[in-house]
Amino acid sequence: MTAHDYDLFVIGAGSGGVRAGRIAAKFGAKVAVAEEYRVGGTCVIRGCVPKKLFVYASKFAEEFEDAVGFGWTTDKVAFDWPTLVANKDKEIDRLNKAYIRNLEAAGAELIQERATITDPHTVELASGRKVTAKYILVATGASPFVPRHLPGHEFAITSNEAFHLEQLPRRICIVGGGYIAVEFAGIFQGLGVETILIYRGEQILRGFDDDIRNHLAGEMKKKGIEIRTRADVVGIERSGEGVRITLEDGAAFGSGQIMFATGRIPNVMNLGLENAGVDLTPHMAVKVDGYSKSSVDSIFAVGDVTNRVNLTPVAIREGHAFADTVFGNNPAAVDHSMIPTAVFSQPEIGTVGMTETLARQGFKKVDIYKTSFRPMKHALSGRDERTMMKLVVDGDSDRVLGCHICGPDAGEMAQLLGIAVRLGVKKSDFDATMAVHPTAAEELVTLREKSTA
Repeated sequence: MTAHDYDLFVIGAGSGGVRAGRIAAKFGAKVAVAEEYRVGGTCVIRGCVPKKLFVYASKFAEEFEDAVGFGWTTDKVAFDWPTLVANKDKEIDRLNKAYIRNLEAAGAELIQERATITDPHTVELASGRKVTAKYILVATGASPFVPRHLPGHEFAITSNEAFHLEQLPRRICIVGGGYIAVEFAGIFQGLGVETILIYRGEQILRGFDDDIRNHLAGEMKKKGIEIRTRADVVGIERSGEGVRITLEDGAAFGSGQIMFATGRIPNVMNLGLENAGVDLTPHMAVKVDGYSKSSVDSIFAVGDVTNRVNLTPVAIREGHAFADTVFGNNPAAVDHSMIPTAVFSQPEIGTVGMTETLARQGFKKVDIYKTSFRPMKHALSGRDERTMMKLVVDGDSDRVLGCHICGPDAGEMAQLLGIAVRLGVKKSDFDATMAVHPTAAEELVTLREKSTA
């Protein structure tokens, strides 16, 4: 019998916390999961799931235009924002209930209250009840960052509020250059909103391969998105029903909304971590080792609250590995290298492995294979959009170090490419694989000419 009320107490019912709780319960542990809001976390409630639904919605405008080239007429097409929001909310409600069912079916107890840590083995609930646990897992995720020093910051929205706007603005200014910024730029532009993207860096999507970054920026501009790099907002004022935005160069303009997508901050405040002596990183994330253990032996953390790789599948893997390690007698450290990922920009990006820049820093000889082509669909649609694909190869061993795609279904391709690249596939293996014709993906196995650029 355990000397505590629970073997595991999880704070936060997002993807990582739910997975950890479910797996630990299946191993026979007595598990409680506390959540103050809704079950599912950022991804399900206000992140990748509703965002992907909005991406689908925003693509139909171009799909209807493209259909004309294939003989369709689309004279009576119309869009209704409240309908999209309402249907999205119904799907989120369904997923929230499914997460609860799955958690309880595994044998874990769901406590729908805020929980804070009072010592290495004790948690206090919002109701005042205190419970003890042999292990505590912090899986509280992260929240959108809005610079509080910025005059008028209270007039800005984040991705959280973007999912619940009462009506679409005629114009929106999005501040940021990462995943969320470029994805929402595509969403709003596709839904007919004049969209301006402000980013203080030299090019959007810092950390991605430079060719892909430049290609996407060009395609976004073709769609009518205004991208202003090397720019930053220094002030926001209320102006009528919208806002007036001032940039550091003195330029000013009006907008219906301004949305900040400038990163996320780990949810560590007011959790009581200091009561247990848990160390934080300089970026205010929970400091953990390779097995997700904090500086306190009984307290672990997974997901965005650790600020390692802030992606939902990573949080899920970390949660599962934690349960395997602590309750399954199968120590598992998560490998955070070679993670395939997608950006649901328009066109979307799928990528795995090293960028050309990183490869040249670590390898003596790097071969580059790349191509840009017009997708077959646009032979009849007439749309001026191109797909780009790029392979980064170790010139000595022939091993593929990275694969980068910008074009339709790039994310789907990246998932499968991730397996091959992780296993050490060689360029010659690509060459020896039969092409599937006619597809865009066949370009990956027909690339023969090295790039001299």
